[in-house]
Amino acid sequence: MSDEPEAPVAPPTPEPAKADPALQVAATEAVAKAEAAATRRRWINLGEFVAVAGLIIALLGLYLNWSDRREETAEKQIASAKAERESARFELRAVPTTNGKALTLQHDDRHAIRDATVTFPTELGVGSKDTVADQIERGWFERALLKVTDRGPDARSGRLPVLIVLTYWDGDTPRTTRGIYDIGWKTQEGTFPFGRTLKLESLRLHELGGDQKRLDALWAAERPKG
Repeated sequence: MSDEPEAPVAPPTPEPAKADPALQVAATEAVAKAEAAATRRRWINLGEFVAVAGLIIALLGLYLNWSDRREETAEKQIASAKAERESARFELRAVPTTNGKALTLQHDDRHAIRDATVTFPTELGVGSKDTVADQIERGWFERALLKVTDRGPDARSGRLPVLIVLTYWDGDTPRTTRGIYDIGWKTQEGTFPFGRTLKLESLRLHELGGDQKRLDALWAAERPKG
């Protein structure tokens, strides 16, 4: 017998386990399903994006259309209001009669005068007068104005501020306006024994609105001196 030790015997190498064909098929199907699901999710996300983008575009179109209609409506309303104001606007004018005894108020076919009240400066003591036949009559204030100008030259001219409240027709609608107007006048030497005479020459708008206090202030500035 040999005295040499025996070499250790290596354990046998186990054979690799053979894959189960059924498991391989199941794994392959699972991977395919996962990839298909991911693809579907990508298409769903893309579809959702397209749908949202389309909705935004549609809403933007609706807003632009609404904005255009609103702007068009506003422009029409502004134009209509402007046309209505222009139609309702009435500029009071007057022409003197041939002898200067009165000023005849003028109107057009659309704006007939219904009535007018003329208020005079407090100092004259005339008060207010309602027009008859659309006329401002000299006789209302002739004596008072001649008295105010009695100490000056016989021939002189000036302006008498008056407050006129006018009601007129705008088609079938009555409208009222008020303003202070200047009556242009002049005095001249009369024939004996009547003394000086007063002649009315014009009517011009001084300012819109006004009241008795404002009228008296203007008269204080316009009042003939001497």
